[in-house]
Amino acid sequence: MDDLNAMLEPGQIVRHPAQDDWGKGQVQSNINGKLTVMFEQVGKIVIDSRRVALLPVFDALD
Repeated sequence: MDDLNAMLEPGQIVRHPAQDDWGKGQVQSNINGKLTVMFEQVGKIVIDSRRVALLPVFDALD
């Protein structure tokens, strides 16, 4: 499977599609299919981009 988050860059805000209770997360790094995200409620999580497609947050009210 391809990298589902290839377009995400450090600083972007995202949500995990299956973990709404984690809150918003800020992308810290995106290296070789491993995405490090700092989520509001659970802290730093490393996500395998081949398995999970994070949802970009474009609206500050989202």
